[in-house]
Formats: sequence, C-alpha cells, structure tokens
Amino acid sequence: MDSFNLLLTVITLTLIFEFSNGWHDAANSIATVVSTRVLTPFRAVAWAAFWNFVAAFVFGTAVAKTIGKGMVHIEMVDEKVLLAGLLGAITWNLITLVLGLPTSSSHALMGGYGGAAVAKSGFGALILSGWTKPVVFIFFAPVIGLFVGAAVTIVTSWIVRKQRPRRVDKWFRRLQLLSAAGYSLGHGTNDAQKGMGIITTALVAGGALSTYDVPY
Repeated sequence: MDSFNLLLTVITLTLIFEFSNGWHDAANSIATVVSTRVLTPFRAVAWAAFWNFVAAFVFGTAVAKTIGKGMVHIEMVDEKVLLAGLLGAITWNLITLVLGLPTSSSHALMGGYGGAAVAKSGFGALILSGWTKPVVFIFFAPVIGLFVGAAVTIVTSWIVRKQRPRRVDKWFRRLQLLSAAGYSLGHGTNDAQKGMGIITTALVAGGALSTYDVPY
C-alpha cells in the first residue's frame, strides 16, 4: 500500500474511532435528558451533536497538541504505527461496549498509539513528560469527580430543601438542557481534537507536512 492510500486509511480509521468514541459518550449527555423525558431521542441527539460540533471552535488545541506531538516522537513512527494504534483503540471500545464497562476512549487511543510506537521503535519513541498528566489523572480524575459530584449534590439538595417538588422538577428539567449542553461541549473539546492530532501526525509521518508546518 502506497503512502497516499495509507494516509486515507488512517483518516478513515480515525473517523471510525471517533464514531466508536460516541458509543461510550452518548449515554452521558443523551440518555439523561431522554430518560427524564425532557427531550425526545432525536432532539437529544441533535442537541448533543450541535454542542459537540461547536466545541471544536470554542477552546484551544491543547488536546490535539498533546496527541499529535506531545506523547510520541513523530519522526520515529509511520502510518502503520497509527493504524495499529487506531485498530487497538477501536477494538477496545467495542469490547468494553459489549461488556458495559465505562472506560476512557482517550486513554484507549493513547495506549494503542503508544504501544504501537514502542513495538516499532522501543521506549525511546515515547516522550515521557507527555505521559505524566494522562497517567496521573487516570487515578485522580475519579476521586476528584466523586468529591465534586457529592459536594454539588449536597449543595443543590440544601438549596431546594424547602421548595415544592413540582417547582423543583420544573426548574431541573430546564437546567438539564444546560447540563447536557455543557457535557457535550466538554466532550467535543476533547474528542474532536484527538482525531485532529492523529490526522496531523499521519500527515507529518507521511511527509505531507513537516513538524514546522503543524498549525498548533
């Protein structure tokens, strides 16, 4: 397979990975507003899709920069490494979806990409400083989420403790639209940029771009 076809294959698999990413993330921002009947399934998907799309233009490109050239030395990998990493991440997403495991697609991609790079060029292919935050927050993020979630729940319950249930339900239904939008905005900021980083790496590895041409 020539370089051009390899590049097209990487781009196609990146889009497939992003689709598989949605298998895990859709429930977070869609199922909640559907289960409470705030939105119909179609409107919930449209609402989440809009905010995921908008997110790519709202925030910076830190995630793309990390994935693209902050974790692996680009000059030591090629399109085949990217293909192996993407296939590994997609397979993991599929397995965990079937088993109902709440795993991170971001870490699946990082692990697949990093593992393929090590298999090709050894541990010297890794930029160790770029792995510190992702690995550390595998352990810290659930703990932070637990305490922040508990704190928000307690504060919210205290604020509405004297309100009538019907009034609380009315306002919470409206606020669910805001929370679903915020969740989708956060997902879009992260997920859109992962694919951006991989495609940019493929362009650099294939010679279509140099590291000096990378826009971030």
